[in-house]
Amino acid sequence: MLLKSIRLGSNDLAKTRAFYDATFGALGLAPCSTPEQYPIVMWDLGGVRFLLGPARDGESCTHGNGGTILFDAPDEATVRAWHEAGLASGGTDEGAPEAKPQARGAFGAYLRDPDGNKLGIYSGLTMG
Repeated sequence: MLLKSIRLGSNDLAKTRAFYDATFGALGLAPCSTPEQYPIVMWDLGGVRFLLGPARDGESCTHGNGGTILFDAPDEATVRAWHEAGLASGGTDEGAPEAKPQARGAFGAYLRDPDGNKLGIYSGLTMG
């Protein structure tokens, strides 16, 4: 596997842990097992590590404009559960669960995490 990890910035690891435990829990993943005293949080997404933590330069973290990380869901119910879990855990809506014309009608949803990083999830999306 060529991709080893994805790392995003976080200004509040407790909020970040709660948000991603909820949204990844909706996808069937275990909660973060990174010890509380570590300076990052991390999940294993099937061999690719997903990490969040403070910026190494000590400045505040900001989200990237135009970047989106997409996740795969087995069905529309999982897309809805992911979106609901994110909203209930400090995320903000960036696109309600529905068939998305920009994705050839695949069923998807979008959120921003507590630090403003844009995330999406789709069921039935093919790429390429």
